[in-house]
Amino acid sequence: MSTESSQDIPTSGLQLHSLITEAGELKLSLQSVDVKQPGDDQVIVQVAAAPINPSDLGLLVGPADMSTATASGTAENPVITAKVPEQFMPAMAARIGESMPVGNEGGGVVVAAGSSEAAQAMLGKTVGILGGASYSQYRTLHVSQCLVLSDGTTPREGAACFVNPLTALAMVETMRMENHTALVHTAAASNLGQMLQKICLKDGVDLVNIVRKQEQVDLLKGLGAKYVCNSSDESFMDDLTDALVATGATIAFDATGGGKLAGQILTCMEIAANKTAKEYSRYGSDVFKQVYIYGGLERSATTFNRNFGLSWSIGGFLLTPFLAKLGGEGTQRLRQRVVDEITTTFASHYTKEVSLAEALTLEALGVYGKQATGEKYLINPSL
Repeated sequence: MSTESSQDIPTSGLQLHSLITEAGELKLSLQSVDVKQPGDDQVIVQVAAAPINPSDLGLLVGPADMSTATASGTAENPVITAKVPEQFMPAMAARIGESMPVGNEGGGVVVAAGSSEAAQAMLGKTVGILGGASYSQYRTLHVSQCLVLSDGTTPREGAACFVNPLTALAMVETMRMENHTALVHTAAASNLGQMLQKICLKDGVDLVNIVRKQEQVDLLKGLGAKYVCNSSDESFMDDLTDALVATGATIAFDATGGGKLAGQILTCMEIAANKTAKEYSRYGSDVFKQVYIYGGLERSATTFNRNFGLSWSIGGFLLTPFLAKLGGEGTQRLRQRVVDEITTTFASHYTKEVSLAEALTLEALGVYGKQATGEKYLINPSL
């Protein structure tokens, strides 16, 4: 192993953990964990930035009712406790009693490296990291889990270089691979949604954005978006249909998951297809319509009326299986684009930077737990 300054690397560090007990309680706390020495193809990263993404909240708070949350412990070692509704406990069986580290991605500096050429090449570099447990002061990772950032890029700028950027790119790749020519995105004013809009503008792809507030319409229009539909407007279905006629979009990625939005999109796709159809079919249009659900912002049941013919599909979408399908060469192409455009297309913006301990306050949980647009938190474990 080589290090830049081995005496500066402690044998242990703090890590944020989530535990669900048999008694039906969620407990969030900071744990002291060993800093593992790197193997030949591994590095130690001192984490300086890790975003709180919606995908992190599934493990962080799970199905807990955060309105019941209480705080205990000390300012340096806080503990948050909340009740898990009884009906959700069977689904939590696999994780009951297991204290689990949280955080999908982050950014930091490589402070120690294994003996391989690939590991040594990362020593002293600022990297983005993927692989879980990023809400940690130090992470030992395989070199494949690190993305070396361009000189001058900060850990904060590179902290969100995996989940949102690669998911946005994967949506466009999926559109092309499945022979669609334009796409629809819901909850489109999110960090990911803004990235997707920039990608589509740069690549010449028509994108139909769906949001629920006028200020979100204004935000996306300010980025250059041509098609933005407000689901709160009485004219929403007509507006969406008009945008689908104009773009020919037949694939959608839905971040809400529950409710009736996925069905509304399919309905409008069917109406748009029939407006350009040359003849009537009792089975509906033969234009294939696809909606992928990739999020769960709306917790209610997914409902829809079968009024969009028979050529359609609703399915789930997850980044990791897609990248496995895309293969190593394709994945590397996407990763390199993220590196090249990390401060432009894939720039992330945060409303507040907090320490590990500050992330475990009722005030902070009340903000980032809402998953509200424009209120994204960044954890800096080095604070």
